[in-house]
Amino acid sequence: MSSIEELISGCKKGDRRSQEQLYKQYAGKLFGVCLKYSRNKVEAEDSLHDSFMTIYDKIGQYKSKGSFEGWMKRIAINTVLQKYRKEQHLKVVSENLMEEIEREELYHDISLQTLLRYIQELPNKYRLTFNMYVLDGYSHKEISETLGTSLGTSKSNLARARMILREKIKKQNINIA
Repeated sequence: MSSIEELISGCKKGDRRSQEQLYKQYAGKLFGVCLKYSRNKVEAEDSLHDSFMTIYDKIGQYKSKGSFEGWMKRIAINTVLQKYRKEQHLKVVSENLMEEIEREELYHDISLQTLLRYIQELPNKYRLTFNMYVLDGYSHKEISETLGTSLGTSKSNLARARMILREKIKKQNINIA
């Protein structure tokens, strides 16, 4: 197995073997990122493919500063978000919908697989905001800039996402009991 520096160098030269090895090494992790932001597995697979095409195309821009995996993860997230922008799935939510976020534990007695399914079922604007804020640590300012919304909309979308997830979890817990 080649070192990551050798793989990057090979990919910069357009070497297909290096590209293939890079794909094999990172496809699983990046698929997980795409799946978090997508509505379903097929959409995530398409985004993964598009992400790697962008990675191969822009790898010359990577300057070995910071994590290469983090650089690729950003590309994967941006690839999914660009698809939503193109499809005009992101619509501004009125700031009047702003709600206080309750400080209660959201994830109690729920499997990761079930939680992921609930997150994937969220409306696009809520799912993207929730994932960026909660799972990937973006600030509301970064989210609003990335999605082209206001700061208040980002906060509102997060509150709505949490509310919807909380209701789904409560409903599941009632059905189990």
